[in-house]
Amino acid sequence: MNKTISILGCGWLGLPLAISLTKKGYNLKGSNTTDRNSKIFKNHNIKPYIVNIGTYNDITDFLTANVLIIAITNKNSTDFNRLIANIEKSTIENVIFISSTSVYPNTNDVVTETNPTQNTPLAEIENLFRTNTNFNTTIVRFAGLFGYNRKPGNFIKPDKQIENPEGFINLIHQDDCINIIEKIITTNCWNETLNACADSHPKRKEFYTKEVLKLRNEKPKVNENSLNEYKIVSNEKLKKLLQYEFKVNNLMNCND
Repeated sequence: MNKTISILGCGWLGLPLAISLTKKGYNLKGSNTTDRNSKIFKNHNIKPYIVNIGTYNDITDFLTANVLIIAITNKNSTDFNRLIANIEKSTIENVIFISSTSVYPNTNDVVTETNPTQNTPLAEIENLFRTNTNFNTTIVRFAGLFGYNRKPGNFIKPDKQIENPEGFINLIHQDDCINIIEKIITTNCWNETLNACADSHPKRKEFYTKEVLKLRNEKPKVNENSLNEYKIVSNEKLKKLLQYEFKVNNLMNCND
């Protein structure tokens, strides 16, 4: 297995993903906008690059790979049009674009990949990749990210209230994010749009009260007058297509 994978954006998700992929025998190239992770990269046989798609620099060598995973927060369509033009001239055959379930509006109902999205920059960027026929793209819409140093209890700051307390949670653990991306690569699951979140959807008040108590030993305040708008993100397509079973599934029993 000599497939080369480039990861654009080696932060909270991209860096542990890169390390995991190297352990499975892939050749890895990783980027940040600075050299802050270069020592970690070298320790794990990841070739380091400094890439900022908002400024022009030659990324030909970085894009000399089979698969490109895009895990950055930039939402500027001009920057992505420039990136796509570079991908078209490269050896990249397949792209995994990390998106978010935030593209869906709150419907107070279950949403699937067939639901309409909001008119947002992220949805627009998704479409730039989806309609490009020069390479294959799978779009993964991750729910709220948590795990390890990203504690859900910290999502509710001490001076803030829990909004929409009767609404429902959509979250996914870092381990499942990594496992799902690896499964997409190993099964050649391309040209798909997939929702990725845990099966369980506890109510916000119940879940965040539990998580805040774990960190601060105090109950958070609750805005009982908020509108309780929500969506419940379905992961059924992903589980069926990838034959995937979530590692961290029951959010009320999660100890991370």
